[in-house]
Amino acid sequence: MSFAVVSDLARNAMMVGMLIAAPLLIVALLVGLVVSILQTVTQIQEQTLSFVPKLVAVAATFLVALPWMLQLLVEYTAQLFRSLPGLIS
Repeated sequence: MSFAVVSDLARNAMMVGMLIAAPLLIVALLVGLVVSILQTVTQIQEQTLSFVPKLVAVAATFLVALPWMLQLLVEYTAQLFRSLPGLIS
């Protein structure tokens, strides 16, 4: 296996990982920002107030995006398995 093949496999794996994680991280970032602004405006500094909305929003996003995530992972895995004979030789 050449260095180019290994780096291409690693790049594809990282891209799939980033695509899977991006929706969850973006939602957590946006909800955290909104809750932080609300906490600053109202001067309420309760830790659970920032954790619970993020948890609910990320869980809802996960449930909504789960079919897309699974489809992306299945396509990547199928592509990887199809390319195995070429990688071995």
